[in-house]
Amino acid sequence: SSDSLPLSSFILFTSLLSSHRLLFSLHPFGSPFLLLFLCVACNDLVASGRDRKPNALVQVAVIDPHKQHLVSHACTEIVEANKDPLFLTGMAFPSEYPASPETLVKLTVYDAKDKNQESSSFLGSATFSVGDLLRAKDERLTLSLRSSDGVCAAGTVVVSRLKMGEMEEVDVDHITTDIPSQKCPLVCESAHHSCVDRENNPLTGPVFRNPVCKVYRFQTVDSKWMLVREQMEECTLSFSIPKQLLSLYIQEDMSRVQDLRELGDLSPHWDNLRKEVMTRYAGIISSYQETLAELDKITGRSFKPSCCKAQKSLEFIPINLHTQRMRVTCPKKTDAFYDIVTVGAPAAHFQGFKCGGLQRLLSRYEAEKKSFSTAYQCIYYSPEHTAKAHEVLSTMSLLQPLITSLADQLLQAAHEHSSPGLRDALKNLSDKTEQFVHTLKDELVKSALLALHAAQPGFVSKNQKQTPVQGKRQGQGGDQNQSPVQGLPGHSPATSVTESTAVCNNVEGSQSMTGGEGGLLQPKHQDSIPHHKEYDEEEWDRVWANVAKCLNCVIAMVDKLQEEDGSKQESVPEQQLADVITSHNPGDWREQLCPLVTRLKECVMEVAEKAKRAMTFVLLQEAACSIPQGFLLQQRRDVVFSQALAALACGFVMRLYAGMQDKGFLRQLHLVGLVAQFESLLSTYSEEIGMLEDMEVGISDLQRVAFKITEAKTDELGDLQPLVCGRRDHFTIEVPLPQLVFQTLPEEIKEGKPLRVFPVLFNVGINEQQTIAERFGDISLQERINQKNFETLEAYYKSLSEKVPLECLPCFQTQTDIKELLETLGQNVVTKKRKNVEILWIAGTICRRLNGIRFTSCKSAKDRTSMSVTLEQCALLRDEHQLSKDFFVRALDCMRR
Repeated sequence: SSDSLPLSSFILFTSLLSSHRLLFSLHPFGSPFLLLFLCVACNDLVASGRDRKPNALVQVAVIDPHKQHLVSHACTEIVEANKDPLFLTGMAFPSEYPASPETLVKLTVYDAKDKNQESSSFLGSATFSVGDLLRAKDERLTLSLRSSDGVCAAGTVVVSRLKMGEMEEVDVDHITTDIPSQKCPLVCESAHHSCVDRENNPLTGPVFRNPVCKVYRFQTVDSKWMLVREQMEECTLSFSIPKQLLSLYIQEDMSRVQDLRELGDLSPHWDNLRKEVMTRYAGIISSYQETLAELDKITGRSFKPSCCKAQKSLEFIPINLHTQRMRVTCPKKTDAFYDIVTVGAPAAHFQGFKCGGLQRLLSRYEAEKKSFSTAYQCIYYSPEHTAKAHEVLSTMSLLQPLITSLADQLLQAAHEHSSPGLRDALKNLSDKTEQFVHTLKDELVKSALLALHAAQPGFVSKNQKQTPVQGKRQGQGGDQNQSPVQGLPGHSPATSVTESTAVCNNVEGSQSMTGGEGGLLQPKHQDSIPHHKEYDEEEWDRVWANVAKCLNCVIAMVDKLQEEDGSKQESVPEQQLADVITSHNPGDWREQLCPLVTRLKECVMEVAEKAKRAMTFVLLQEAACSIPQGFLLQQRRDVVFSQALAALACGFVMRLYAGMQDKGFLRQLHLVGLVAQFESLLSTYSEEIGMLEDMEVGISDLQRVAFKITEAKTDELGDLQPLVCGRRDHFTIEVPLPQLVFQTLPEEIKEGKPLRVFPVLFNVGINEQQTIAERFGDISLQERINQKNFETLEAYYKSLSEKVPLECLPCFQTQTDIKELLETLGQNVVTKKRKNVEILWIAGTICRRLNGIRFTSCKSAKDRTSMSVTLEQCALLRDEHQLSKDFFVRALDCMRR
């Protein structure tokens, strides 16, 4: 269709990226590898006890034809009390032992005495080659089971290939004893005759590895059969994202130390605090460098098992991060697949939870920080002020080099005497300079500059001789205010205004100049400039206003040059116009613009340096009054965020690859963004409260993350790994795609538009500890989290419905309106009900309906997580693919085996 990636492009892309993973590739010895799914049944089994029917199960092993040794591969479910069992669990060949005609398969049948298979007796075994199976009629073999004594009296085993697009009749009575005997098709596949799995899908090759595949066949309500395939994989981002984050943390903290050094001379009190803060940063940097060195030593591993969750060297790595895809093939329907990411709750397990998690620790820390500021004689800054300081520093670091580059482009256009180029360059320069000035028009910058001057040796305020020190300078010692202030390096208030005025007067002697607010600026008399012995609190307003003045001078000069050029061309006769253009000196424009542009760049640099020092001083005070707790909390937050970000990156890449051919999804992606729904099963009891408090902050911090799609340098797998850049206040993950696929994306995405993600967290404890918490404890944390994130999800849907047609969203068999689902979720969130898992089911349904990314977590992403995922998968088979109610429990048992 017109909404899909062109088939020719997709095929070419497949060949470029995954020639080593093609569905039918060549074996080194000339035999083709085949993607095979096998199903097994038995007939006339004889139990070890003659007076009962066997509880049969079949173990499948692959015999390496070259090394001649058995590799245990798969095991069916147990079919109880049936001598003619038909197993719902099939077999798929592993990637390390792909099927070829020479491949030998050994089937061993056991009689299990209990469901745990701890006690079982051998019934018989049979061996066949894949070539024999493919050559057999209907690709079906009936083999005699040989008992341990070699007598063929144990029964027979029937093995057949699950074929795409064909029907086969089987007796359902073989499946279970309580379903009436009837005939139904064994397997029915969709129209196309290939089943390209995740391992063979080139879009997932770079970041997913070590697939584990299971196949099942389940009956539908209309007595048809569906083929269900589960594939779980590890993700390389489990390690690569945390390692990149650690490098960025180290760079940021080293830069912070350098900024502190560049503050210049400070009074003894502040200088001692600076040294202590720098020592703390040095400790963090050293610790992170050691952790990074340990991680660099690890090779081959793609996930952290739960047994290592409290290991210090692995504390930044998420626990058991895996992806799982369930692919469903039903009669006369296109294939459907459902993805989910499973991961242990992002939490600082190594640091422990004796004092709670991040949410509680941060709240306590902010409440105590005011008293710390008094004890350390610091100025207290709220979290909002600290965040603003980070924002100003980040904006300065981006805009200053950009303005310098745009100013050089303007001079280049002037040198080329290009009026269109001059206009375009001037527009870009004006936009970025105005953004630069707007960022600086903040009272925080002004007050921080005053505080910095006050922290220098010998500071005297202009107003100090007349009025007492105000509250905002309460931490200054009296001995700091005895001698005249020394000007900041490279700054002279007198020259700032006079030089700016002189430069502007070069444009036109009688020309008026507009200030930063757009009004007329009259030249000031020298007497209005403050003396060096005092600090004028209005100085900062004049300093950043100089940037706007210089920009207006540049704009005026460009207008003047273009007007003069236009008037010259109008006054010259037409036949002489070519001669005038030829004889014009292209350097004239550059020579007249160069002093103004140079002055603009100097003013921008001067202002950026002042703002940088001021914001660094704000962060110094924030760090000084939080020693040592603030640094410990930052380390804990870094650890939790690293785990959460690795999971989010994994889920985003998985969702992006799955939606590459969906134009509606891509439109939603760049217009609104994606919702990332984290389902948590942690209890609100004991140490899991701390885990949940960590997880809440870690998931919330993901709001500071954006994604950007880039074009890969080459099609090599190494160049397709996602890259992280940024600082703690904002990170961007770049996801490279091969050129062929990148060119099919919408223009907005190709131009590098940031793609947002809206993380939401819903928690419902389900274990026995939650029972204790609900009866005798406090579940207010869970209630607050669910209510807060419901509001976020509701706001996302409102934004989505305003910007994207709902036709872009996926279609489901259940036609419940999303708005109605949200209303039901809202009612459940406020309802007082024990272990209200409806919240999780409805939130998960809404996420899938909104094209979102699904995550499921518990303490270690094992027992509770697997129970939740398998229940969700069977519910999807029931609701979306008409799984027979008689097969629901058996399907659940098969998946949970």
